[in-house]
Amino acid sequence: MIGFYDYTVVLTYISLMCSVFGITQAIGGHYRTAIICLALSGLFDMFDGKIARTKKNRTDDEKLFGVQIDSLCDVVCFGAFPAVICYVLGVRGILGTIVLAYYCVCSVIRLGFFNVLETNRQRVEEGANKYYHGLPITTMAIVLPLAFMLNFVIAEREFSVLLLFVLAVVGTLFIVDFKLRKPSNAFLAVLVILVACAVIAIFLFSKYHISLCFPGLENSILDRLMR
Repeated sequence: MIGFYDYTVVLTYISLMCSVFGITQAIGGHYRTAIICLALSGLFDMFDGKIARTKKNRTDDEKLFGVQIDSLCDVVCFGAFPAVICYVLGVRGILGTIVLAYYCVCSVIRLGFFNVLETNRQRVEEGANKYYHGLPITTMAIVLPLAFMLNFVIAEREFSVLLLFVLAVVGTLFIVDFKLRKPSNAFLAVLVILVACAVIAIFLFSKYHISLCFPGLENSILDRLMR
């Protein structure tokens, strides 16, 4: 069998399975479940690299395989999956399609560039990189659940516009070249708790319902672009 099969890639595959399941839930209209799956995918991805580095006798091929498989899974988990969620939540029409496509292209560019940087880095040094170049793609697993919380206080139409803005801004930050120091374990713990609280609130209280049209807004320019 081709590939490498050991514990170093288990969390990566679990993250992917969560996202595939989440996509089916989003398409089926189970939006809360989809958001929870996205958060879980981000949680598993957060620790897969740390677990992989505990195996000290990895060959160069195993390391490179890990880099490639992580990015390939991330394309689905944090590129296509959030785009599907935002689509079913109302990001549609001409403008919505453009923004969704832009976000996905930025995701692929970022992951491709990461593969190049990480492959070159691993040739000359060991351990984890201490900095990100641009915003890490897994950020969407934090941003989207937190943004979803706003459906408690704003109307569906405004929520769709918010998602447009989130996709455009986060996608752009994927490809802007700035150095971002990787968070400490303590900060990661805070993020996990924050997203966990959001997920619990979504699961317990959100009754978000998606309508296919927005009465009374037919004449607005933005509405025509989003239909």
